[in-house]
Amino acid sequence: MASTLALKILARASGVPALRQGEIATCKVDLAMMHDSGGPRRVKPMLEKLGVGVWDPSKIVLVTDHYVPAVDAESAAILDLTRKWAAANGIARFHDMQGICHVILPENGYLKPGMFAVGGDSHSPTGGAFGAYMFGIGATEMAGVLATGEIWVRAPGTHLVRWTGALGKGVSAKDIMLKLCRAMTLSAVKYDVVEFAGPAIEKLPMIERLVLANMSAELGAQTGLIAPDAVTRDFLAGKGVELADADLARWRSDPDAEFTRTWTFDAAELAPQIAAPHSPENSDAAAAHKGTRIQQAYIGACTGAKLVDLHMAAAVLKGRKVAAGTRLLIAPASQRTTTEAAADGTLATLLGAGAILLPTGCGACAGYGAGVLAEDETCLSSTARNFKGRMGHPKSRVYLGSPYSVAAAAVAGEIVDPREFLA
Repeated sequence: MASTLALKILARASGVPALRQGEIATCKVDLAMMHDSGGPRRVKPMLEKLGVGVWDPSKIVLVTDHYVPAVDAESAAILDLTRKWAAANGIARFHDMQGICHVILPENGYLKPGMFAVGGDSHSPTGGAFGAYMFGIGATEMAGVLATGEIWVRAPGTHLVRWTGALGKGVSAKDIMLKLCRAMTLSAVKYDVVEFAGPAIEKLPMIERLVLANMSAELGAQTGLIAPDAVTRDFLAGKGVELADADLARWRSDPDAEFTRTWTFDAAELAPQIAAPHSPENSDAAAAHKGTRIQQAYIGACTGAKLVDLHMAAAVLKGRKVAAGTRLLIAPASQRTTTEAAADGTLATLLGAGAILLPTGCGACAGYGAGVLAEDETCLSSTARNFKGRMGHPKSRVYLGSPYSVAAAAVAGEIVDPREFLA
């Protein structure tokens, strides 16, 4: 029976030869990821009430990224509880203040093709960039996974999203996703799966592919998948994970697999995109928002502050200065990102332009810590969401764009097409 990549992974995880769309499968979990916000402080009381411990500590990854560094006593208490729970339950893969969970997983080679994984965060579909079926669940479901190592899933349909051509200068994976948020809308997929394919996707480096899978959540998908290829193999080899050719051949949709819908876009026609408040769906070409004044430019979060994102910003900022009356805040996605950016001179370029370096963590993306907005302020951000009040005051305004666009706006003091700064 011809099968999509999603159905192949779920069939393997549930121990059956094949699955059809709509069937219910009970799947064994290969990896469960939690962070400090939705993790131990939520699941600990449930497990204690049930009188059970975790089913397999070696399959759990725990990350502190939301409340770090602690800015008040409540945050400190949450982090203290998280650290003590990790120690008490023998969680060896505990990453404390090392980076954002969706970046920590790929940095450490925890994800590989064909895995079935869950995460206690809505952007857990990031794992799909490796051809792994990973999706976000709530604390109650996570408690069930921790107790049993299993969770049920309705076998989904798959939307195939093909991108032909190649991205132009100053255009990135973030622009692809903002374009899709408008073209497909935030409810088109309805908790099915998005599979990204086509020549433009194949040309993307692994770190850029993470953005596509991550923001599939914005399309209403349970997860977003990219079939593994040589790019995947080479990235994992750098993490000490070897993939056989059979792994690459096995984990892909069959040529005659049935898709719910096939969407086709031309990457060569894509301009830098900006999403206006208060939804990623409100996207348009950057030129449509030209002249919109900003008080803050923010480069941060799992989608917008990896090393490649800082390189994008540096390409714009080199030899330039942040405009008077505008602040540029940069919160690298991980400690490793900060270290590498310091080593290759990227940080020097960013700071030399007037950027302010913030601690690694989720930060202002979710309204935590430094960088939140005051009433009536406008920010252009590299984050994934711009819902009302998410980054501070409910009457603030958040626009979304790529690191290219954020850096360009920081220099201009207003939204511009970043290609103007990329000779």
